[in-house]
Parts: sequence; C-alpha cells; structure tokens
Amino acid sequence: MQDTPRQGGAVRWIALTVLVLPVVLVSMDLSVLYLAIPTISRDLEPSSSQMLWILDSYAFVLASLLIVMGNVGDRIGRRRLLLIGATLFGVASTVAAFAPTTEVLIGARAAMGVGGATLMPSTLALIRNIFDDPGERTRAIGIWTAAFAGGGALGPVVGGVLLDFFSWGSVFLINVPVIAVLLILARPLVPEYASPVNSRFDIVGALLLLGTILSVVYAMKHSAEIIGLDQSSIVALLLGLGLGITFVLQQRRTAAPLVDTGLLRNPIFLAGLVAVTVGMLALMGPNLFFAWYLQLVLGMGPLVAALWLLPMTFTAAIGATTAPKLLKTVGLARSLAIGFMISALSLVIVAFSRATDGVWILLVGGMLLGLGATIVLTLATESMVSAAPASRAGAASAISETGSELGGALGIAVLGSVGTAIYRASVDVPSGVPTEVADAARETLAGAAQMAGELPAEIGAALLDNARTAFAFGFSIAAVSAAVIMLALAIVVPRMLARQRSTTSPDEVPMTPAP
Repeated sequence: MQDTPRQGGAVRWIALTVLVLPVVLVSMDLSVLYLAIPTISRDLEPSSSQMLWILDSYAFVLASLLIVMGNVGDRIGRRRLLLIGATLFGVASTVAAFAPTTEVLIGARAAMGVGGATLMPSTLALIRNIFDDPGERTRAIGIWTAAFAGGGALGPVVGGVLLDFFSWGSVFLINVPVIAVLLILARPLVPEYASPVNSRFDIVGALLLLGTILSVVYAMKHSAEIIGLDQSSIVALLLGLGLGITFVLQQRRTAAPLVDTGLLRNPIFLAGLVAVTVGMLALMGPNLFFAWYLQLVLGMGPLVAALWLLPMTFTAAIGATTAPKLLKTVGLARSLAIGFMISALSLVIVAFSRATDGVWILLVGGMLLGLGATIVLTLATESMVSAAPASRAGAASAISETGSELGGALGIAVLGSVGTAIYRASVDVPSGVPTEVADAARETLAGAAQMAGELPAEIGAALLDNARTAFAFGFSIAAVSAAVIMLALAIVVPRMLARQRSTTSPDEVPMTPAP
C-alpha cells in the first residue's frame, strides 16, 4: 500500500535526501561519544565496565529490535514508523544530554537505541520501494551507505568541535534540531508504504528473538571483559542458545515469521549478511581506539583530534561511490574481496602506531580503512536488499541492519575489551605509587592520565608514559586481530558467493532480481 503516486525522478532523489538525515544521526551516535568519553569519565566517574556500556547500550538495544521494527514497519507503514522512532530518538537524546549520573546516561542511550531501531530499517526499506530501477537503486543505496559510513566517521569530528566549546551533553543535543527537520519534511516529501499483511504480528517470535540477542550479547561482552568464562556468562550463553533454538523452531511453524528463512537460503543474501556482520565487528573495534589514541596517548584536544579524523570521512564517501563502478568491472565476489583486503592492509598499518609519534601512521591506516570498509558495506547491503521481494523490504532491511549494528556493537565490546585487558596486564605502575592511585591507573588510560596529575612530576610522568605505551600495545593487538578477521572474510565470502555461479561466468555474480 502506498498513499501517493510513484514519484518522478527529481522527487525521488529529494526524498532520498530526507531519508539520509536519520541514517547520519543513527550512525553518528555509534561513534560520537569516542571523543567525549574522557570528559564524561571526569564528570560521571564511570567504571571501565560502565564506560563500555555507555558506548554499547545504544547499539545492543538497536540491534536487538531491528528485525522486530522492520516487521512492524511492513504492517503499519514505514513512514509512520519512521516518524514515531524519530520522535523517541529526539526525546531520549535530550535526556542523555542532561543525564546527571552514569545510570541515567546508559538508560537514555538504550532508549535512543529503541528509536534508532525504527529509523534504520524504515529508511532502507523506503529506498527499496521508491527506487524500482535497479541501477538507480544501487546508486541510492550507495548514497545511503555513504551516509551511514560517513556518519560513523563524522561522529568524532562533530563531537570534537562541540566539545571544544560546550559540555559533553552537546553531542546528544545536536540530534534534536536534525530530528525536528526530519519530522517537518518527511510527511510531504516521503511517500508511505505498507505491505498488505493480514496475519497477526508474531509477538512470541519477537520476544524470543529479543531474549536470544540480549542473552548472547551479554555473555560475549561479559566474557570479553573478564577474558574468560564465569557462571553468569555461561548461564547467559546457554539461555541465549536455548532461546535461539526455540526461536528457529517457532519460526518454522508460524504462519507469519519475523525472519524469512527463504532469504537465508539465498547465497547472495547470506554472504552479504556475513560480510556486513563480521566486517562491522572488525571495523568498529579499532575505530573505538582511534579517538582515544589521539587524545589520551598523543595528548590532543577534542577539536584537533577531530580534524585528524576528518579525512576518514572523505575516503568513506569515496568508497561508497566507487563500489558500484567496481561491481560492474570485476563482479560482486571480487569487489568484496578487494574491499576486505584494503581493510586488512589498513589495520596492519594501524597496528604500527606508536605511543609517541604515530599520528601519520594512524591517518594513512584510517583513510584506507574508511575506503575498504565502505566498499564492502555498500555492495553487501545492496545485494541483500535487491535479493528481497518489495513486500518484505522492511524485514530484509532489518536483517541487514541487525547484522551491521550487532557486529559493530560486538566489535566495540569484544575488541574493545581485549584491548583494555591487554592494557591492564601490561601497564607498569612505578613503585611508591599509592594503592588506590595504582588501581585507578590500571583500570583505564583516562584514569592513569588523571592520577598522573596528582603525583609528583617525575613519578606522574613515568606513570603516564608507561600507561600510554601499554595502551598503544593493546591498540595494536586489537588492530591485528581485526586484520586477521578481514583476511578471513576476503576468502570466505567469495567462496559463499561461488555457490551462485552455476549458470554465470566465473568473474561475475549476478544480483538476484526482486520479484
């Protein structure tokens, strides 16, 4: 169902411009806190675990609800869900901006995740409906991906500029005027689409899926924090696996499943899902360290650090616009392999960043990472959306975004926790430092920097140098781990796509046309 006639060419691209606004915001809020964390640490004094939850709660809730919200949008209307989610996102952003405690901030970030879960599948599904020409749709999704990747790269830049003039709450408050513009423009410019779905919404499946994702995510995050397994992580993992098995069995029996299992049997859709999920895991973990490295290791202010990160935004845009041309030249499988290889090379370069003068190494590696990652994300997302029928665009888009957000959140949780654990194990606290100061210094680099200022100059300088060296070492290990994952994907994903080649040339894998 749609409430307006199919749009002309110019109107379609104007509608795309409106749909890009929430994409930039949702993506930006995954990374906008990177530069704000040191300031938040000073004001709210979160523990290292709480600090990761401030970063992760938004993405975990968002990932847990994307498939559910995609199905809701298919039923009640994708534009309607977009407007509802935008309103919630704006209100939660306001609460986060003025949060007086760590707990309130984590809760507000979780509420933002609920709002974000309605925005991402709605925008991608609406693009699938608005652009019925495959060539135009590829370009539109390339712009959508550039906005998503660019928003993630732009987050630290915007955060750095704001933090140079305002308090850390400004990184959330900036969302409000953009949401206001979206609410004003979306109704007259973006047509409504809803599928003629007569079956009842699968509430049982939605609850099972939510429980599965939250349980598994908690188990993985908690295990990464302690670098091992304890009773709570084992219980959470077993609960998640049990709920997951129940969900799969329930989906096979229900008349209107949340997840179209037919899509998962499509080699192109499945390969795209693996590329997006695992690729984002390997991408977002090192990205978390970029801003911390510039500020806490090299001692830059937020604005200067933001300017050093700005070139990543440009290369991300180049990657998204280059991807369709690369696809036509060498085919999907080889294009994805090239994107993964560029990403792996960039992470190896980043791993050589030093504790004193590694800014140029980080810049070159970060620019290559933005280029390679957006090539992968553009082509993988487009292949998944094109493989789905128009009537299930919301659900298919939600599966794609669930993989992306869940992978990014796990990247921050797992690789971030690994880097933090290596820092704790390798930081050398000078003798004579009080126990409470030593404990704070071993907790985080931000804690070490704060404690160093309270010690005698010589001891404080020694503590800070040791802490920066330990952080750079943890950063390098996280980057190498991510590079190995990217190299593995460069081999695995093309082999998955090879299953689709029985009737095609070995150099090209066709997109599956939507019915």
